[in-house]
Amino acid sequence: MVILPTTQEIRALHEKYAPTREALDLVYTHCEIVSRIAEQLMADTVLPLDAALVRVGALLHDIGVYRLYDRAGRLDHSNYLRHGILGHEILRQEGFPERLRRFCSCHTGVGITRHDIRENGLDLPEADYLAETAEEQLVMYADKFHSKTTPPTFLTASSYGVHLEKFGGDKLHAFHLLRTRFGEPDLTPLGAQYGHRQA
Repeated sequence: MVILPTTQEIRALHEKYAPTREALDLVYTHCEIVSRIAEQLMADTVLPLDAALVRVGALLHDIGVYRLYDRAGRLDHSNYLRHGILGHEILRQEGFPERLRRFCSCHTGVGITRHDIRENGLDLPEADYLAETAEEQLVMYADKFHSKTTPPTFLTASSYGVHLEKFGGDKLHAFHLLRTRFGEPDLTPLGAQYGHRQA
């Protein structure tokens, strides 16, 4: 049995790795929003999900983003694809079990395969980075509805689907399967609470 960290412990971990207050506000707020979206989707599903595990996974999934900031507080967008494996490494160094580390390395897009890495020359260690458990899939899916752009933005399933089309029909199909499995969140109350626009 995995002992899960508390919300306070996770927040402290974010504070430890965030290079600036602005980075902390951006990344931790996004993780908090993803957790809220996942919570809403869980309330409407009959799937047997571990709610506590989903909360922890959502709050931890983007911690690797902090490793992409330079000393001046600028985010290295060119290496953003690596944030998942960087988060996995942070959690490994902190002694977290693989079950929690996978929320970092397996949430990007709708999953990255060895074939994707080879075919597209991606700067990642060759492996399959795919959400496997229902909890991993839910966190990956909930993540698609909020973007850390400037300014941060909520995305509908349709607008994310348009973004995904350029990555091929198989990725769009994978997203539609997640949409069928988990439904769609109501983003209106979250948009009002956080003041982020919706695309």
